[in-house]
Amino acid sequence: MHEPAGRPRDDVILSVEDLAVHFPVGGGLLGGGRRLLRAVDGIDLELKRGECLGLVGESGCGKSTVALSILGLQMPTRGRIVLDGQVVTGQQSLDRKALARIVQIVFQDPYASLNPRQTVRRTLEAPLRLHGVTTQSEIEERVATMLRHVGLRPEQADRYPHEFSGGQRQRIGIARALILNPKIVICDEPVSALDVSIRAQIINLLLELKETLGLSYIMISHDLGVVEHMSDRVAVMYLGRIVETGHWREIFERPAHPYTRTLIAAIPDPLRRVPLATTKGELPNPLSPPDGCAFSPRCRYAENVCHREPMPPLETRPDGHAVRCWRANEIAGQPALPSN
Repeated sequence: MHEPAGRPRDDVILSVEDLAVHFPVGGGLLGGGRRLLRAVDGIDLELKRGECLGLVGESGCGKSTVALSILGLQMPTRGRIVLDGQVVTGQQSLDRKALARIVQIVFQDPYASLNPRQTVRRTLEAPLRLHGVTTQSEIEERVATMLRHVGLRPEQADRYPHEFSGGQRQRIGIARALILNPKIVICDEPVSALDVSIRAQIINLLLELKETLGLSYIMISHDLGVVEHMSDRVAVMYLGRIVETGHWREIFERPAHPYTRTLIAAIPDPLRRVPLATTKGELPNPLSPPDGCAFSPRCRYAENVCHREPMPPLETRPDGHAVRCWRANEIAGQPALPSN
């Protein structure tokens, strides 16, 4: 028996509590001089049934490590993950087959994520057979139904990946993720490798499938334009931590963390709601994080307290908007500064 999550909320299908993933780096055979890479450093997330949670931030901030932990492919250093009422970390961890029936992933690159030596039929049949579906008629029916769901024809099932365009390959990747009828789908930059002309088609397909099949999504991206279009709520990550989270409209129209404002300013939008607020430098080396707030060396709003004191805890407001910044109240109430 798996440990119950203890009075879980019916509307929450995924809960991530104080998740940390640390990696020892360097040190040689004897371990001398070894340092700790804090890829994820104590985050809390909730995903409600039927919603899309956008998880955003620059490359290297820890988004994909969070996804791998939820999928059971990365062992957390600490923390607890509760999926559909069951604790799936530590000694209570579900086996991979059971976990795969709850949560699946759509990968970024449709060219690299499909086996070029397998037909679409074999790609979609394999998980069904692995999970105990043995009746050939049922397998064929489920494959055909899923291909129709993603906008492909059942007769295309006997083709190989190289016979499809990039957008069609991503549709196959989506079909593979959904073939076991999971409740949660993690979309890891699902349109970033596609031509601009077909990105909207895949985004609209994902939204349609979410409603049709009753799915819950985690949308991982550094592209806030995609996140704004798809997400109900947004969580912003910086150097392994959540720095701001809230309803998408609050995040995009009244961002309270300087880093969030910088990300929004990068959206190519001639009718920008938030004026440009540039930042300086690049993401710090996670092996040598700066003193004080991790964002302070790049932040144009930083004061002495920001360089001296660690990043404060997330402060949640009555409307559910939460932010981790010493000057959040001041920043939220003023327009972003113009670009230099």
